[in-house]
Amino acid sequence: MENRTYVEEFILLGLTDAPGLQVPLFMLFTLIYVITLVGNLGMIALISWDSHLHTPMYFFLSNLSLVDFGYSSIITPKVMAGFLTGNKIISYNGCATQMFFFIAFASIENYLLVVMAYDRQEAVCRPLHYATTMTSRVCAALAVGSYVCGLLDSTIYTFFTFSLSFCRSKVIHHFFCDIPVLLALSCSDTHTTQWVVFLLGGFTALCAILIILKSYLFIFITILRIHSAEGQKKAFSTCASHLSAVCLLYGTVSFIYFKPTSTHFTETDKVVSVFYTMAIPMLNPLVYSLRNKDVKSAFRKATWGQRLS
Repeated sequence: MENRTYVEEFILLGLTDAPGLQVPLFMLFTLIYVITLVGNLGMIALISWDSHLHTPMYFFLSNLSLVDFGYSSIITPKVMAGFLTGNKIISYNGCATQMFFFIAFASIENYLLVVMAYDRQEAVCRPLHYATTMTSRVCAALAVGSYVCGLLDSTIYTFFTFSLSFCRSKVIHHFFCDIPVLLALSCSDTHTTQWVVFLLGGFTALCAILIILKSYLFIFITILRIHSAEGQKKAFSTCASHLSAVCLLYGTVSFIYFKPTSTHFTETDKVVSVFYTMAIPMLNPLVYSLRNKDVKSAFRKATWGQRLS
């Protein structure tokens, strides 16, 4: 029988081994993480504080901010600790836990973006029925459904990935535990896991993209029927932030996951991974606040105590 030594821990090689870049990168990612925390937790607090923002759109936005907060917190602190201490070891269970919660938050964000697209469709296309369609019970059900589906997806991915044996190497050529690099390290037959990941991930992503495209098709048709330029601008402004968030997430994730598995992530892969694991959670609250008059108005009232019409 083949003599195998099974790993109990992994070594995350991280972004770079250059000694001169450790402190600058630590400072950069600390700044990114602080902005992410302030932006997302501030958005949640602002929506909770201002009664004018107690609408379905901002209810889903507060959930998106909560997910972005968790999404970033699973990855960034470990990367920062690696830069500061040089300790890049992560235990087997720690790796499985990190991957589970990372996939869970990423999947929940995917479903929330779909729900938000449907919400915008109802707001633009059926404004007179919006209040009766998007009731608090419906919004709560859609949000809970997003969390349940995200956790279910993560459970399936994590189970199939960590049911494999890892005995070839414990060096992960990445800065966090992700499915492609772990599959490359396995000494088991990974075909079943690869098919599960490809089929489930592809089906989920395809359905999400099709639903979002369908929603925006109806939205654009409705906008084109609006005769006034001011009305068209107002209708489009309610969707622009969400559309920006969708393009940012799906564009970067597709680049990483919809390509052949490789044992080594290239520098480009790592940069793209940094963008969707750290930069997007930071950018989402900025996109929604800078392009949204209601959020900016609520922020002014919270900051200066002024009541603005």
